[in-house]
Amino acid sequence: MKLIRVIAAAALAFALPATAGAADTWPSRPVTMIVPFPPGGVADTVGRPVAEAMSRSLGQPVVVENRAGAGGGIGMAAAAKAAPDGYTILMALSSISIIPEADRILGRAPMYRLDQFEPIARITADPTVLVVAADSPWKTAQEFIEALRKPGNEISYGSSGNYGTMHVPMEMLRLAAGLNMVHVPYSGAGPAVVALLSGQVQALSTGPASVLQHIRAGKVRALAHWGEGRLAALPDVPSMQELGYPSVKFAQWSGIFVPTGTPPAVIERLRQAAREAANDPKVREVIQGAGSPVLYQDAPEFRQYWQEDAAAVTEAVRKIGKVE
Repeated sequence: MKLIRVIAAAALAFALPATAGAADTWPSRPVTMIVPFPPGGVADTVGRPVAEAMSRSLGQPVVVENRAGAGGGIGMAAAAKAAPDGYTILMALSSISIIPEADRILGRAPMYRLDQFEPIARITADPTVLVVAADSPWKTAQEFIEALRKPGNEISYGSSGNYGTMHVPMEMLRLAAGLNMVHVPYSGAGPAVVALLSGQVQALSTGPASVLQHIRAGKVRALAHWGEGRLAALPDVPSMQELGYPSVKFAQWSGIFVPTGTPPAVIERLRQAAREAANDPKVREVIQGAGSPVLYQDAPEFRQYWQEDAAAVTEAVRKIGKVE
Protein backbone atom coordinates (compact mmCIF):
# COMPACT_ATOMS: atom_id res chain seq x y z
CA MET A 1 0.00 0.00 0.00
CA LYS A 2 2.86 2.35 0.84
CA LEU A 3 4.43 1.61 -2.54
CA ILE A 4 1.14 2.39 -4.30
CA ARG A 5 0.84 5.73 -2.46
CA VAL A 6 4.43 6.64 -3.35
CA ILE A 7 3.84 5.83 -7.02
CA ALA A 8 0.58 7.82 -7.06
CA ALA A 9 2.23 10.82 -5.42
CA ALA A 10 5.09 10.70 -7.89
CA ALA A 11 2.68 10.51 -10.82
CA LEU A 12 0.77 13.53 -9.52
CA ALA A 13 3.98 15.47 -9.00
CA PHE A 14 5.00 14.86 -12.61
CA ALA A 15 1.51 15.50 -14.02
CA LEU A 16 0.94 18.89 -12.40
CA PRO A 17 3.98 20.64 -13.90
CA ALA A 18 3.18 19.10 -17.28
CA THR A 19 -0.37 20.46 -17.19
CA ALA A 20 0.78 23.86 -16.00
CA GLY A 21 3.47 23.93 -18.68
CA ALA A 22 0.97 23.12 -21.42
CA ALA A 23 -1.31 25.95 -20.28
CA ASP A 24 1.64 28.36 -19.98
CA THR A 25 2.74 27.73 -23.57
CA TRP A 26 -0.76 27.92 -25.07
CA PRO A 27 -1.25 28.87 -27.83
CA SER A 28 1.75 27.50 -29.64
CA ARG A 29 -0.04 27.22 -33.00
CA PRO A 30 -3.04 28.81 -34.82
CA VAL A 31 -6.50 28.67 -33.24
CA THR A 32 -9.55 27.80 -35.38
CA MET A 33 -12.75 29.79 -34.89
CA ILE A 34 -15.67 27.79 -36.28
CA VAL A 35 -18.43 30.01 -37.69
CA PRO A 36 -21.39 27.66 -38.32
CA PHE A 37 -22.94 29.82 -41.04
CA PRO A 38 -21.97 31.00 -44.53
CA PRO A 39 -19.85 34.15 -45.03
CA GLY A 40 -21.78 37.39 -44.80
CA GLY A 41 -24.16 36.45 -41.98
CA VAL A 42 -24.23 37.89 -38.46
CA ALA A 43 -21.88 35.27 -36.97
CA ASP A 44 -19.38 35.79 -39.78
CA THR A 45 -19.65 39.59 -39.68
CA VAL A 46 -18.95 39.57 -35.95
CA GLY A 47 -16.51 36.67 -35.97
CA ARG A 48 -13.97 38.00 -38.47
CA PRO A 49 -13.04 41.30 -36.78
CA VAL A 50 -13.11 39.59 -33.37
CA ALA A 51 -10.83 36.80 -34.64
CA GLU A 52 -8.39 39.35 -36.04
CA ALA A 53 -8.24 41.22 -32.74
CA MET A 54 -7.89 38.02 -30.72
CA SER A 55 -4.97 37.03 -32.97
CA ARG A 56 -3.09 40.13 -31.85
CA SER A 57 -3.84 39.41 -28.21
CA LEU A 58 -2.88 35.73 -28.32
CA GLY A 59 0.16 36.09 -30.55
CA GLN A 60 -1.14 33.35 -32.88
CA PRO A 61 -3.56 33.53 -35.83
CA VAL A 62 -7.23 32.90 -35.05
CA VAL A 63 -8.47 31.48 -38.36
CA VAL A 64 -12.17 31.68 -39.23
CA GLU A 65 -13.56 28.45 -40.66
CA ASN A 66 -17.12 28.59 -42.04
CA ARG A 67 -18.88 25.24 -41.51
CA ALA A 68 -22.43 25.90 -42.64
CA GLY A 69 -25.38 23.54 -42.78
CA ALA A 70 -28.44 22.38 -40.82
CA GLY A 71 -29.17 25.88 -39.57
CA GLY A 72 -25.76 26.06 -37.91
CA GLY A 73 -26.02 22.58 -36.42
CA ILE A 74 -23.15 21.06 -38.40
CA GLY A 75 -20.58 23.61 -37.30
CA MET A 76 -21.78 23.67 -33.71
CA ALA A 77 -21.69 19.87 -33.52
CA ALA A 78 -18.13 19.92 -34.86
CA ALA A 79 -17.11 22.40 -32.18
CA ALA A 80 -18.81 20.34 -29.46
CA LYS A 81 -16.82 17.26 -30.48
CA ALA A 82 -13.48 19.06 -30.91
CA ALA A 83 -10.56 18.39 -28.58
CA PRO A 84 -10.93 20.59 -25.47
CA ASP A 85 -7.47 22.10 -25.84
CA GLY A 86 -8.33 25.69 -26.76
CA TYR A 87 -7.35 25.31 -30.40
CA THR A 88 -10.99 25.16 -31.54
CA ILE A 89 -13.40 27.90 -30.52
CA LEU A 90 -16.94 28.60 -31.72
CA MET A 91 -18.68 31.84 -32.70
CA ALA A 92 -22.32 30.91 -32.20
CA LEU A 93 -25.66 32.68 -32.40
CA SER A 94 -28.69 32.24 -30.13
CA SER A 95 -29.78 29.33 -32.34
CA ILE A 96 -27.25 27.20 -30.42
CA SER A 97 -29.96 26.85 -27.76
CA ILE A 98 -32.76 26.07 -30.23
CA ILE A 99 -31.35 23.23 -32.34
CA PRO A 100 -31.14 20.46 -29.70
CA GLU A 101 -34.78 20.93 -28.64
CA ALA A 102 -35.95 21.16 -32.26
CA ASP A 103 -34.15 17.87 -32.97
CA ARG A 104 -35.96 16.19 -30.07
CA ILE A 105 -39.35 17.46 -31.23
CA LEU A 106 -38.65 16.15 -34.73
CA GLY A 107 -37.84 12.72 -33.30
CA ARG A 108 -34.14 12.63 -34.04
CA ALA A 109 -31.06 12.49 -31.84
CA PRO A 110 -29.76 15.99 -31.00
CA MET A 111 -26.64 16.94 -32.96
CA TYR A 112 -25.05 18.17 -29.72
CA ARG A 113 -25.91 19.00 -26.09
CA LEU A 114 -25.63 22.42 -24.48
CA ASP A 115 -23.48 21.00 -21.67
CA GLN A 116 -20.80 20.25 -24.28
CA PHE A 117 -19.99 23.98 -24.42
CA GLU A 118 -18.29 26.39 -22.05
CA PRO A 119 -19.17 30.10 -22.62
CA ILE A 120 -16.31 32.56 -23.02
CA ALA A 121 -17.94 35.89 -23.91
CA ARG A 122 -21.01 37.44 -25.48
CA ILE A 123 -20.18 39.99 -28.18
CA THR A 124 -23.53 41.29 -29.47
CA ALA A 125 -27.20 40.92 -28.54
CA ASP A 126 -29.67 42.40 -31.02
CA PRO A 127 -33.40 42.10 -30.30
CA THR A 128 -35.35 41.19 -33.41
CA VAL A 129 -37.63 43.82 -34.94
CA LEU A 130 -41.19 43.39 -36.28
CA VAL A 131 -41.38 44.96 -39.73
CA VAL A 132 -44.08 45.28 -42.38
CA ALA A 133 -44.07 46.81 -45.85
CA ALA A 134 -44.30 50.61 -45.92
CA ASP A 135 -47.57 50.45 -47.85
CA SER A 136 -49.21 48.04 -45.36
CA PRO A 137 -52.38 49.21 -43.57
CA TRP A 138 -50.76 48.96 -40.11
CA LYS A 139 -49.07 52.07 -38.80
CA THR A 140 -48.54 50.78 -35.25
CA ALA A 141 -48.02 47.47 -33.50
CA GLN A 142 -51.38 47.87 -31.77
CA GLU A 143 -53.15 48.10 -35.14
CA PHE A 144 -51.25 45.06 -36.39
CA ILE A 145 -52.16 42.96 -33.33
CA GLU A 146 -55.80 44.04 -33.21
CA ALA A 147 -56.30 43.33 -36.93
CA LEU A 148 -54.79 39.83 -36.75
CA ARG A 149 -56.90 38.83 -33.78
CA LYS A 150 -60.09 39.17 -35.82
CA PRO A 151 -61.47 35.98 -37.41
CA GLY A 152 -60.75 35.82 -41.11
CA ASN A 153 -57.82 38.26 -40.95
CA GLU A 154 -54.76 36.13 -41.66
CA ILE A 155 -51.36 37.10 -43.02
CA SER A 156 -48.15 35.26 -43.89
CA TYR A 157 -44.77 36.05 -42.38
CA GLY A 158 -41.35 35.10 -43.67
CA SER A 159 -38.36 33.57 -41.90
CA SER A 160 -34.93 32.09 -42.50
CA GLY A 161 -36.25 28.58 -41.83
CA ASN A 162 -38.04 26.38 -39.33
CA TYR A 163 -37.04 27.02 -35.69
CA GLY A 164 -34.64 29.74 -36.80
CA THR A 165 -34.02 33.10 -35.17
CA MET A 166 -36.69 34.71 -37.38
CA HIS A 167 -39.27 31.95 -36.87
CA VAL A 168 -39.16 31.53 -33.07
CA PRO A 169 -39.79 35.20 -32.10
CA MET A 170 -42.80 35.47 -34.42
CA GLU A 171 -44.27 32.28 -32.97
CA MET A 172 -43.71 33.65 -29.47
CA LEU A 173 -45.78 36.71 -30.43
CA ARG A 174 -48.42 34.68 -32.29
CA LEU A 175 -49.01 32.41 -29.32
CA ALA A 176 -48.94 35.19 -26.71
CA ALA A 177 -51.28 37.55 -28.58
CA GLY A 178 -53.47 34.98 -30.35
CA LEU A 179 -52.70 36.17 -33.88
CA ASN A 180 -53.74 34.61 -37.19
CA MET A 181 -50.45 34.16 -39.06
CA VAL A 182 -48.98 31.56 -41.43
CA HIS A 183 -45.26 30.82 -41.45
CA VAL A 184 -43.42 30.84 -44.80
CA PRO A 185 -39.79 29.64 -44.43
CA TYR A 186 -37.06 30.77 -46.84
CA SER A 187 -33.44 29.71 -47.22
CA GLY A 188 -32.08 32.64 -45.24
CA ALA A 189 -32.70 36.12 -43.86
CA GLY A 190 -31.86 37.77 -47.18
CA PRO A 191 -34.50 35.92 -49.22
CA ALA A 192 -37.07 36.50 -46.46
CA VAL A 193 -36.45 40.26 -46.55
CA VAL A 194 -36.73 40.22 -50.35
CA ALA A 195 -40.05 38.38 -50.00
CA LEU A 196 -41.33 41.15 -47.72
CA LEU A 197 -40.17 43.87 -50.11
CA SER A 198 -41.84 42.13 -53.07
CA GLY A 199 -45.12 41.52 -51.25
CA GLN A 200 -44.84 37.72 -51.03
CA VAL A 201 -45.22 37.94 -47.23
CA GLN A 202 -46.69 40.70 -45.09
CA ALA A 203 -44.38 40.75 -42.07
CA LEU A 204 -41.26 39.31 -40.48
CA SER A 205 -39.01 39.53 -37.45
CA THR A 206 -35.30 39.99 -37.99
CA GLY A 207 -32.22 41.68 -36.57
CA PRO A 208 -31.98 45.45 -37.13
CA ALA A 209 -28.93 45.06 -39.38
CA SER A 210 -31.02 43.13 -41.95
CA VAL A 211 -33.65 45.84 -42.39
CA LEU A 212 -32.27 49.13 -41.09
CA GLN A 213 -31.35 50.34 -44.56
CA HIS A 214 -34.85 49.54 -45.83
CA ILE A 215 -36.45 51.30 -42.86
CA ARG A 216 -34.36 54.42 -43.52
CA ALA A 217 -35.19 54.22 -47.22
CA GLY A 218 -38.90 54.14 -46.40
CA LYS A 219 -39.46 50.68 -47.88
CA VAL A 220 -40.48 48.94 -44.66
CA ARG A 221 -41.97 50.07 -41.36
CA ALA A 222 -40.78 48.94 -37.93
CA LEU A 223 -43.66 48.36 -35.50
CA ALA A 224 -42.07 46.82 -32.39
CA HIS A 225 -39.07 44.88 -31.14
CA TRP A 226 -38.37 41.90 -28.88
CA GLY A 227 -35.88 43.64 -26.57
CA GLU A 228 -36.04 45.84 -23.49
CA GLY A 229 -36.37 49.61 -23.45
CA ARG A 230 -35.79 51.48 -26.70
CA LEU A 231 -33.19 50.76 -29.38
CA ALA A 232 -30.68 53.49 -30.18
CA ALA A 233 -31.14 52.92 -33.91
CA LEU A 234 -34.97 52.91 -33.62
CA PRO A 235 -35.85 55.16 -30.66
CA ASP A 236 -39.52 55.52 -31.65
CA VAL A 237 -40.21 51.78 -31.84
CA PRO A 238 -41.76 50.22 -28.69
CA SER A 239 -40.80 46.87 -27.18
CA MET A 240 -43.18 43.94 -26.80
CA GLN A 241 -42.97 44.52 -23.06
CA GLU A 242 -44.30 48.04 -23.51
CA LEU A 243 -47.15 46.58 -25.53
CA GLY A 244 -48.13 44.28 -22.68
CA TYR A 245 -46.25 41.08 -23.55
CA PRO A 246 -43.43 40.81 -20.97
CA SER A 247 -42.62 37.20 -21.85
CA VAL A 248 -42.15 37.94 -25.55
CA LYS A 249 -38.38 38.57 -25.58
CA PHE A 250 -35.84 37.39 -28.11
CA ALA A 251 -32.34 38.45 -29.16
CA GLN A 252 -30.09 37.37 -32.00
CA TRP A 253 -26.96 37.35 -29.84
CA SER A 254 -23.48 36.21 -30.79
CA GLY A 255 -21.01 34.62 -28.41
CA ILE A 256 -17.76 32.66 -28.16
CA PHE A 257 -17.69 29.11 -26.77
CA VAL A 258 -15.15 26.32 -26.27
CA PRO A 259 -15.67 22.58 -25.76
CA THR A 260 -16.35 21.58 -22.16
CA GLY A 261 -13.18 20.36 -20.48
CA THR A 262 -10.92 23.09 -21.87
CA PRO A 263 -8.24 23.87 -19.22
CA PRO A 264 -9.12 26.79 -16.90
CA ALA A 265 -5.87 28.61 -17.70
CA VAL A 266 -6.66 28.49 -21.43
CA ILE A 267 -10.20 29.72 -20.77
CA GLU A 268 -8.76 32.68 -18.85
CA ARG A 269 -6.50 33.57 -21.78
CA LEU A 270 -9.44 33.36 -24.17
CA ARG A 271 -11.60 35.52 -21.90
CA GLN A 272 -8.86 38.13 -21.81
CA ALA A 273 -8.46 38.04 -25.60
CA ALA A 274 -12.22 38.29 -26.14
CA ARG A 275 -12.47 41.21 -23.72
CA GLU A 276 -9.66 43.05 -25.50
CA ALA A 277 -11.31 42.37 -28.86
CA ALA A 278 -14.67 43.69 -27.67
CA ASN A 279 -13.00 46.89 -26.45
CA ASP A 280 -10.93 47.35 -29.60
CA PRO A 281 -12.10 50.58 -31.33
CA LYS A 282 -11.61 49.05 -34.78
CA VAL A 283 -13.70 45.99 -33.90
CA ARG A 284 -16.46 48.14 -32.42
CA GLU A 285 -16.46 50.36 -35.51
CA VAL A 286 -16.77 47.41 -37.90
CA ILE A 287 -19.54 45.70 -35.94
CA GLN A 288 -21.39 48.96 -35.31
CA GLY A 289 -21.16 49.73 -39.02
CA ALA A 290 -22.92 46.44 -39.74
CA GLY A 291 -25.79 47.53 -37.49
CA SER A 292 -24.96 45.44 -34.42
CA PRO A 293 -23.50 47.41 -31.49
CA VAL A 294 -21.13 45.51 -29.22
CA LEU A 295 -22.88 44.44 -25.98
CA TYR A 296 -20.07 42.51 -24.32
CA GLN A 297 -20.52 40.13 -21.40
CA ASP A 298 -17.68 38.23 -19.73
CA ALA A 299 -18.05 34.50 -19.03
CA PRO A 300 -19.87 34.62 -15.64
CA GLU A 301 -22.48 37.13 -16.81
CA PHE A 302 -22.78 35.47 -20.19
CA ARG A 303 -23.33 32.05 -18.60
CA GLN A 304 -26.26 33.40 -16.58
CA TYR A 305 -27.67 35.22 -19.61
CA TRP A 306 -27.31 32.11 -21.77
CA GLN A 307 -29.00 29.86 -19.23
CA GLU A 308 -32.00 32.17 -18.93
CA ASP A 309 -32.21 32.72 -22.68
CA ALA A 310 -31.91 28.98 -23.41
CA ALA A 311 -34.75 28.21 -20.98
CA ALA A 312 -36.99 30.78 -22.67
CA VAL A 313 -36.33 29.71 -26.26
CA THR A 314 -36.54 26.00 -25.37
CA GLU A 315 -39.99 26.59 -23.92
CA ALA A 316 -40.94 28.58 -27.04
CA VAL A 317 -39.82 25.73 -29.31
CA ARG A 318 -41.86 23.24 -27.27
CA LYS A 319 -44.95 25.43 -27.66
CA ILE A 320 -44.35 25.71 -31.41
CA GLY A 321 -44.27 21.92 -31.60
CA LYS A 322 -43.44 19.80 -34.61
CA VAL A 323 -42.94 21.73 -37.85
CA GLU A 324 -42.30 19.77 -41.02
